[in-house]
Amino acid sequence: MSLHTALRSVLTLNLSRIQLNIKRQISYAEISRRRSELFSAEKQAQKEKIGRIERIEVRYLGLPQDTTLMMNRGLSTPYNCAQHISEFHCKRSALALIDGNIPWDMHRPLPDSCTLQLLTFTSPDPHHVNRAFWRTCSFLLGAVLSSTFKDEAHLQLHSFPSPNYRSGSFIYDVSLAQADWCPTLQELKTLSAEMVKLAARNLPIERLEVSHELAREMFRENPFKSQQIPNIAQKNDGQVVIYRVGEHVDISRGPMVTSTRHLGRCSITSAHPVGRLDDSLPLYRFQGVALPPDFIINHIAYGILENRAKKLNPARLPTEEEQIQAKLA
Repeated sequence: MSLHTALRSVLTLNLSRIQLNIKRQISYAEISRRRSELFSAEKQAQKEKIGRIERIEVRYLGLPQDTTLMMNRGLSTPYNCAQHISEFHCKRSALALIDGNIPWDMHRPLPDSCTLQLLTFTSPDPHHVNRAFWRTCSFLLGAVLSSTFKDEAHLQLHSFPSPNYRSGSFIYDVSLAQADWCPTLQELKTLSAEMVKLAARNLPIERLEVSHELAREMFRENPFKSQQIPNIAQKNDGQVVIYRVGEHVDISRGPMVTSTRHLGRCSITSAHPVGRLDDSLPLYRFQGVALPPDFIINHIAYGILENRAKKLNPARLPTEEEQIQAKLA
């Protein structure tokens, strides 16, 4: 081998190593920014496809009085309807109810004429709002975990199960590079503080439905999401529902509440080791409890809720899901 050939081989090898290291060192901030940019581009592309604007009738049912609003098909949202009613409805409405029985995101465009009810946390039947709130808490927990942990922790979001507020805690299952990790009280307080900071930013929670190809491109750095997307798309006509808050993008079928403003008192109470999937990093179940800002209780009662939220949530674990899928295969 000539000296020139040898040097070229060394340079090529070093360049490959440098490229590999750069790939490994992509920060969460960069990944999050790229996903958010893809989200914005797709949202704009879908808006431009609407073409001629058609009018729809939205029959609002509620206080101060029932009324009919003329809105734009595929563009107007329940939040836009609330803007025509009052500032109070804009601030207090957490979720919409379409045609009497379909829970609907406040920022999700309306596809056709319908009846509309705006739900708050004090609505007579809080079932839909409570589920949306619990689901949103898990979504926001994923955002906080991703942005708070250092990149060296190699945190990867796995998933959060369907909301069950009777369980006493909202959860998110993630993988971490460190085995047998046990968070300190101060670390849990830091996560809680970050949740409150996120809530204070009053960020809208946006929904978007995308093709499974785009979803795979968005989450290509996450092996768990990449594996989940084909199954999700298969059950939803090839589409995947994603949500964005700030620059954080995640997968969820929704619906979720209007904005981070609806998160009031909040505590991240525990992180339980829950095994691992094959050769992946150890999995941890992060848990917390929260209340909407309108719910005020004393510190003793809230302490009882916190203690309950520390116990391992009995929702199905990722390892159990894998076993079920293996039996069905």
